[in-house]
Amino acid sequence: MGGRPSSPLDKRQQQHLRGQVDTMLRDFLPCYREQLAASVLRQISRELGPQEPAGCQLMRSKKLPRVREHQGPLTQLWGHPPRWQPIFCVLRGDGRLEWFSHREEYENGGHPLSSVALTGYTVLTSQRDYLCLLDALCPVPSGEHTQEEPEPLLEMPVNFPLFLQHPFRRHLCFSAATGEARRAWRLALQGGIRLRGTVLQRSQAPAARAFLDALRLYRQRRGHFGEDDVTLGSDAEVLTGVLMRELLPALRAQTLPGLRGASRNRAWAWTELLDAVHAAVLAGASAGLRAFQPEKDELLAALEKTIRPDVDQILQLRARVARRLRGEVEGPLETCLRGRVDTQLSRVTQKLLSTVEAVLSTVQTLLAQGMDRLSRHLRGSPSSTRLRKEVYSFGEMPWDSELMHACYREAERSQKRLGQLVAPFGFFGTRSLVFGAQDLAQQLMADAVATFLQLADQCLTAALDCTQAAQQLEKVRGRVLKELPEFEGEVLAVGSPALTIEGIYEDIVRGVLLQRIHGELKKALGVSDMSCTLDGCSEAPWDPTGADEETEAQRGTCPRQPGSGAEVQPLCSRPPPGTSTAASRPHLSSFPSDK
Repeated sequence: MGGRPSSPLDKRQQQHLRGQVDTMLRDFLPCYREQLAASVLRQISRELGPQEPAGCQLMRSKKLPRVREHQGPLTQLWGHPPRWQPIFCVLRGDGRLEWFSHREEYENGGHPLSSVALTGYTVLTSQRDYLCLLDALCPVPSGEHTQEEPEPLLEMPVNFPLFLQHPFRRHLCFSAATGEARRAWRLALQGGIRLRGTVLQRSQAPAARAFLDALRLYRQRRGHFGEDDVTLGSDAEVLTGVLMRELLPALRAQTLPGLRGASRNRAWAWTELLDAVHAAVLAGASAGLRAFQPEKDELLAALEKTIRPDVDQILQLRARVARRLRGEVEGPLETCLRGRVDTQLSRVTQKLLSTVEAVLSTVQTLLAQGMDRLSRHLRGSPSSTRLRKEVYSFGEMPWDSELMHACYREAERSQKRLGQLVAPFGFFGTRSLVFGAQDLAQQLMADAVATFLQLADQCLTAALDCTQAAQQLEKVRGRVLKELPEFEGEVLAVGSPALTIEGIYEDIVRGVLLQRIHGELKKALGVSDMSCTLDGCSEAPWDPTGADEETEAQRGTCPRQPGSGAEVQPLCSRPPPGTSTAASRPHLSSFPSDK
């Protein structure tokens, strides 16, 4: 496919993009500094506050989230003009995909032909679906007739294709030799995409929580209310995605009319231009955040020293402000919730719970099967070598993409149901929810496996024969499986900003909303106590003084879609920010052309 510009971006355009990135960072970093203080306060208050009695007893796995390295030969559509060429691909444990000319080049330590971080990609295995996607990217204007050019994708049907599509990056087109090879690659790639996407959500570091809160406030001040999938990725990748969404309308208006050729040639040329813009924005965002890193480290250290000695006074002040604000917003908030939330809450709760319950049920089944295999091998084959191999395989279960696919598939099946949240709530973050459920499954499996192995190590001694050892494993199996159902209520991820009028106000709104959510969860689960939490997947509501309930819940309003001029207002009007104000950045100027 032709249509690739010889130089996607000229110097003027690159300079323009650097200016756009600098402007975004200049507006975003004050929000980030503000939320770093709030995040440190939240962490210290939880450390010093009363601890909930231990409920769930699963140990925390010490293994870091990763994907199992996958490698093998593929065929790739690349070059100018593009043609299918054999390559050797390697998926690294950190979710980066590399490809080499030959296996020997990889084994000899050579440099890859290219590599890509899988953040934000989607895997397609249907050639027809991919061609339809290309047609939708650059539709031919009505009445315009173009001379169709040869297109390898049409001339050479692919038996086992793997298409990696990204909204702002060049598409990657691969082909496997067999259906089994394609399935293995698809599962591995999907694992890498999820690993790269949820890095901020999995982190417990104050800076990661501060970044996510700062991004939410930054976007709200620019008119984006609601939830979507923009927070998937690293900090630099997330900021890049935000700016790309703002640049997209101007890019479309100025670029698409000038592209010539068949629609799919134009689509590929368009994705290559987007890829160049994305690379320039990502480089600028990465450089800006690196430059901010020393200041951030100093700020975190200073906040720790200043907040910890005075934390009680700070929290008392916060509680007084919260009480005053609660009185001002309680009436309008209750009216808003009764009219817009209460009527939908039961249905939403059931959709979320059904997803989590299906995922956890599959985890429990796979875990039981794995423990049963160990017991059978111990009874039937006392070979220490074979047993060590089985124990290793059992310990690797959370990272086995083929095995865990049964759990992940349950979350993927819910995507259509979760899509029904768009109409009543304007919620566009279904991919984040699916990834969150899959992360929950993997983390829970890892913790349960670690717990089983630790308990088994404690109870098995050399004095036991095989039958006695198997009986001990049965007891451990029962203890581990007993813990899993207690996690069914873990749907919400919570947190909160603090000590700004804007942040306290939003905490009050979320606190009242979370009361309703907890009530609905209790009715749905038929329990009266949901204090059991899965560390790293959720947190208890932050209520250090008892005067106000401060929690992080999903906002239930509609964001503006990329390229759309429509905006949806928040459910309830916010009072003036007071101590937390920031001027909105002027609308982005038109993307300069190379003319």
